[in-house]
Amino acid sequence: MTICTQNRKCLFGEVLHETVRLNNAGQMIQTVWNEIPTHYPGIDIDEFVIMANHIHGIVSIVGAGPCACPDSTQPVTKGQPQGVAPSRLSLSDVVHRFKTMTTKRYTDGVKNQEWPPFQNKLWQRNYWEHIIRNDEDLNLIREYIHNNPAQWKLDELYVEPQTA
Repeated sequence: MTICTQNRKCLFGEVLHETVRLNNAGQMIQTVWNEIPTHYPGIDIDEFVIMANHIHGIVSIVGAGPCACPDSTQPVTKGQPQGVAPSRLSLSDVVHRFKTMTTKRYTDGVKNQEWPPFQNKLWQRNYWEHIIRNDEDLNLIREYIHNNPAQWKLDELYVEPQTA
């Protein structure tokens, strides 16, 4: 998944010499990402990178089958849709909770630590997602995420640093 800051404002640090240098807000984003599996059983995290104005990360919903398709070998439980485990979070639930937690902590940082303020919302409304269907796809996306800082100036989300 990819999530961008509102108006692609660079709030989490900078990319210098192909390396991300996180500021305090960026470190907070990393902390919240690392806490996801602790707060949400059944959700695992994988490769992740914080850029100046967006994040890329891999989220696994444990127990979800390919395309979340029902397993035809399992009996259907009355009242429970096939292929849906009870009380499972969807990717959109995880993204919503991630955005909520980071927005709250970022707002506290604006109030208490003089972090740069944001206007109206910290994050853009939606997010990009890609369903990983096999190991080859997983490895390509891991590589893309890992190499994202080195490719920053070529990234469609790149914003030229503002000079004073």
